[in-house]
Amino acid sequence: MNLWTVQTLVPLPVLVPLFAAGLALALHRYQRAQRIISVVALSVVAAASAGLVVVAQDGPVAIDLGGWAAPVGVNLVADPLASLMLLVSSIMLLCVLLYSMAQGIADGNDRAAPATKDAEELRKALEAQDPDADEGRQRDVLPVAIFHPTYLILAAGVADAFLAGDLFNLFVGFEILLAASYVLLTLGGTSERIRAGSVYVVVALLSSIVFLLAVGLVYAATGTVNMAQLAERLPDIDPGVRLGIQALLLLGFGIKAAIFPLSAWLPDSYPTAPAPVTAVFAGLLTKVGVYAILRTQTLLFPPNETLEAVLLVLALATMLVGILGAVAQDDVKRLLSFTLVSHIGYMIFGVALATQASTAAAIFYVVHHITVQTALFLVVGLVERRSGTTSLDRLGGLATLAPGLAILFFVPAMNLAGIPPLSGFLGKVGLLEAGVLNGSVLAWALVVGSVVTSLLTLYAVVRAWNKAFWQPAPEDVRVPEPSPLPWGMVGPTAALVALSVSLTVAAGPLYDYAARAADTAMDGHSYVDAVFPDGAPRGTGTSDDVTDDGEEDRP
Repeated sequence: MNLWTVQTLVPLPVLVPLFAAGLALALHRYQRAQRIISVVALSVVAAASAGLVVVAQDGPVAIDLGGWAAPVGVNLVADPLASLMLLVSSIMLLCVLLYSMAQGIADGNDRAAPATKDAEELRKALEAQDPDADEGRQRDVLPVAIFHPTYLILAAGVADAFLAGDLFNLFVGFEILLAASYVLLTLGGTSERIRAGSVYVVVALLSSIVFLLAVGLVYAATGTVNMAQLAERLPDIDPGVRLGIQALLLLGFGIKAAIFPLSAWLPDSYPTAPAPVTAVFAGLLTKVGVYAILRTQTLLFPPNETLEAVLLVLALATMLVGILGAVAQDDVKRLLSFTLVSHIGYMIFGVALATQASTAAAIFYVVHHITVQTALFLVVGLVERRSGTTSLDRLGGLATLAPGLAILFFVPAMNLAGIPPLSGFLGKVGLLEAGVLNGSVLAWALVVGSVVTSLLTLYAVVRAWNKAFWQPAPEDVRVPEPSPLPWGMVGPTAALVALSVSLTVAAGPLYDYAARAADTAMDGHSYVDAVFPDGAPRGTGTSDDVTDDGEEDRP
């Protein structure tokens, strides 16, 4: 494959969804056309991402957009880390899209209320046992004309964030996906969603302001926002200024990644959205924040023991506070939302140790968690559809009524808890080994905290499975008559569960690729060489590097 062909693959994950979103919006009256466009677009993205995973293992691939070479123009860079994240996220986005389409077809969600006979009967049954059930049943209404273009824009924003070669383009990628997420979170317009969406918008805007402020300070200090050039310049600036920039970036990304104490917004925001939207948010959006931390910490900044110690403390607090919140929940969606927060701590643990082994383990764990968490939220969507609720106090007996559903929940739940030999166990073992090799007091505290968190996760998910599937339903609960779950919803869910299991089967090659991604991210030279094949423009961005006519010196 020649260089031109390889470079052509790089912008496709961004451009194809954007073009498809415009086409889907233009064809908003034709729902079948919208579905076809969305599926084809995300399939192309998945295929392009798979191609990038193959070619990026030989080194990062960069492309300059608009005919302007870096650092003046916008460039996209696909290295092993970005390519792997793109592939996993595109597969997840495609599976969730298929799930949502089947849900819409089954429920007649092209209108504002359930239209099928079964859906209307279920609504009446739920309303009879709970006056608030009607609004709860409306949670999964997805206005098709709005959903498809917005979902594709979200996919484009995620891809742009992964491939961005400069900080401002990374900011743009975040804003694209956040703008789309605002719409997706409030689909249906219920008061609960609007309230949760308002909190989400405020928190997201705060993180964006912090990030934009950091970008401005970076440019003021170095004269560039190109990450390859920053890798050359940031080590040469004043250490205090560099530490301030690094702390601001971590603050902005920490809010997006839901690191404690910046995570209180997440458990209240995610569970209110429709099941497919919740699955995307839980499986992917926080991982984009983790990716940004991984990218900037490894590529731009030299090791800093003080900041790494702070990250270790925050990682431990994120693990423990999140999982203690999960243990206290009596709703499956909220329980999983708290476990989501908790397991972000594992990823930050790997980043904070700042070794090749810990970074590789963190990358592996990110891939595992995207797949498992998305699968679990889709399964919970099926549970809600089957029983009309996600409250553990009103669930029971589903192992008898829907044994397949019980298996679909049990497998990723055990994977999340880290039961051997599943991928969750392998990722945690990698992180624990890195912590033991570090040998510091904080690292050992994280090792102990990781084990405690894993045990409490096991307790939380087993308790949920026992109450929802094994124990009989409470006597005062009227269980709706059994109705078959749409295969179009079960199929994508089962595919993601199977993918989570396949991560265990292919753990060796995947871990090797994660190690290669960690090497490339931490070394940085191959990244810089891909962006500047003729040598990176150096200098510190100070007045000494600017000529009398105001132009910065270039080699």
